[in-house]
Amino acid sequence: MARDTVETHFAEAVTALTAGTPRDPLLPVREGTTLTGARCRELFEFQLGSRLLDVTARRLREQGEGFYTIGSAGHEGNAAVAAALRPTDPALLHYRSGAFYLARSAMAGRLPEEGLRDVLLGLTAAAEEPIAGGRHKVFGHPELAVIPQTSTIASHLPRAVGVAFAIERARALGVPGAWPQDAVAVCSLGDASVNHASALSGLNTAAYAAYQRLGLPLLFVCEDNGLGISVRTPAGWVEAAHHPLLPYFAADGCDLADVHDVAAAAAEHVRTRRSPALLHLRTVRLMGHAGSDVEMSYRTKREIDADLGRDPLVATARLLVEAGLTTPDEILAHYETMREHLLKMALESSRRPRLASAAEVVEPLAPRSPERVAAAVSAASAAASSREKAFGGRLPEREGGLTLSQAINRTLADALAADPGMLVFGEDVARKGGVYGVTRGLQRRFGAGQVFDTLLDEQTVLGLALGAGVSGLLPVPEIQYLAYLHNALDQIRGEAATLSFFSRGAFRNPMVVRVASYAYQKGFGGHFHNDNSVAALRDIPGLVVASPARPDDAASMLRTCLAAARADGGVCVFLEPIALYNTRDLFDDGDNGWLSPYAPPSRWAETHVPIGRARSYGEGRDLTIVTFGNGVRMSLRAAVRLTAEGYGCRVVDLRWLSPLPVDDLMRAAELTGNVLIADETRRTGGVSEGVVTELLDAGFTGRIARVTSSDSFVPLGDASRHVLLSEDDIEAAARKLLG
Repeated sequence: MARDTVETHFAEAVTALTAGTPRDPLLPVREGTTLTGARCRELFEFQLGSRLLDVTARRLREQGEGFYTIGSAGHEGNAAVAAALRPTDPALLHYRSGAFYLARSAMAGRLPEEGLRDVLLGLTAAAEEPIAGGRHKVFGHPELAVIPQTSTIASHLPRAVGVAFAIERARALGVPGAWPQDAVAVCSLGDASVNHASALSGLNTAAYAAYQRLGLPLLFVCEDNGLGISVRTPAGWVEAAHHPLLPYFAADGCDLADVHDVAAAAAEHVRTRRSPALLHLRTVRLMGHAGSDVEMSYRTKREIDADLGRDPLVATARLLVEAGLTTPDEILAHYETMREHLLKMALESSRRPRLASAAEVVEPLAPRSPERVAAAVSAASAAASSREKAFGGRLPEREGGLTLSQAINRTLADALAADPGMLVFGEDVARKGGVYGVTRGLQRRFGAGQVFDTLLDEQTVLGLALGAGVSGLLPVPEIQYLAYLHNALDQIRGEAATLSFFSRGAFRNPMVVRVASYAYQKGFGGHFHNDNSVAALRDIPGLVVASPARPDDAASMLRTCLAAARADGGVCVFLEPIALYNTRDLFDDGDNGWLSPYAPPSRWAETHVPIGRARSYGEGRDLTIVTFGNGVRMSLRAAVRLTAEGYGCRVVDLRWLSPLPVDDLMRAAELTGNVLIADETRRTGGVSEGVVTELLDAGFTGRIARVTSSDSFVPLGDASRHVLLSEDDIEAAARKLLG
């Protein structure tokens, strides 16, 4: 294998080193540092292993056996960051963390070859790779407290804030968490990523917590090589732009001794003060951004040579040689021996089995165990005395008929009473009780530890949930309106939904995201308070999307989502129709037909609603109206009028938008042979498209029609009626379908 300029420069630079007077390896490797010679030698092994993994990745790619070449060359100083932490401190690492990972692996008591083999199996997409199983090249391992991150744009920072928050919150609540009580979280990112919205969100939230003296033991590590692929980061930008409320530590990332000392100080600051800090490492980037990157197209030879002159591997070799702990010849001989060994290991890794079928690929995506979920629902009640206390002696099953809002409130209260590790949070959910009063009284009854307000940033809300979930708590965040969810959707799409997939289920982030949803607020609020688009949710693999309409279904389905989160690590989005929150009547004023009694715990098993099960109304044999959300009430009202005209109708409430209740849907469709889909979302990309597809894929041969809202944003006032699905639209479409 031909040597590139990085390898040849290393050999030439080490050859030119001059040995110094031998030092005791137990003493500092040079004056003014706490890094001993022995520790320096250990860390150099991890640096060398990381560099040779990068070399090997390029060789594998040339042979068509490797699939990832973004390396850590130039960033090997992060081995000293790992040394400053404990192997039980949760780590969320960016993609240039090879030396950190190897150091962490050894600190956990594993053999040196084990960490190397982990990375090689990832490079070759081997199915037995210990974290992603060939699904992605990530740094992660459940035994090393390294949570895998697939992000290249810092979308893991909000989660990191959530992990640090959860460490302190679990301790305050007295509930078990995934990490030691005195742990700190560490999160690394690049200099270009500090400009990304998700990074700014994470950094700002950490500073917000520090300002309020809230415990948040989080060490941010910015590894600054001055480049975002080809785009230069202005010199001094990271230092100038860092948040003034985050204590700032800076070190030369190419000087192992400097990194060792400064990282130790930063970690100690975070651990003892339980407060966040930023560690800024000035590094270099060697070997380009990735194997396909031609640096000469955007960098001068002088710039590239300057980075070679700061090679951290050469710098550590110089420390060891000048301390008399080794010789240039010994280093170069060891380099060659290790290089040859890694190439042989790579050959072995490339021969290991890879994922061989779609079933294998998706197996860890969103494992579901309906029996366990049903059992968890039945067992989710607090003791009778605790329920009496939580509800102030007025149990919800004694209240009579409840509205949708009340049913959700009582279900949350029941769950909070039963699970001290459950958290309900979001914008305005605590003292105010939510914009629509759904969480009213919960903070007063369960305290600010379990029910609390967040700052107004949806990325933060979901990031806290991501971190709390992976840390052993049960987060139930609220997004104030459906339109606001899109501000932070990558926290669900790119983070929450992928974690089980990219960790083979070793890490999970259970959560139930409550969202005030849909339109029909009599023209109030305009689009951003009446959004009716769920397309961006329905195509996320493994995500559960619940959409209750009736109060009794809302209670049962929320219990199911909470149980699925606990039992399966499920990620659920719970869409609550705003317009039905306080609806009482169904057909006539005062009929109270939309109210439902609250089921006592003794009936939770029989009222359980499994994920992917629909609900049917009516026995008609002429027409099946398939709908959900606000469409249920409209369709039931339309069905009464159609029945009076002689058309026998049945209405199917999907209840679950992902996965769709295909079996129930087909059964109801075949009973009539005529299906009308009444869909309050948009015509393009709406739920009805998925329903039609499922019917056809399942072999339905009857007639299908759909009636939807328009492809439009929702306007203010009476104009909204022109673009939203209505009862009249449903009736007209039904008559047209039936001829």
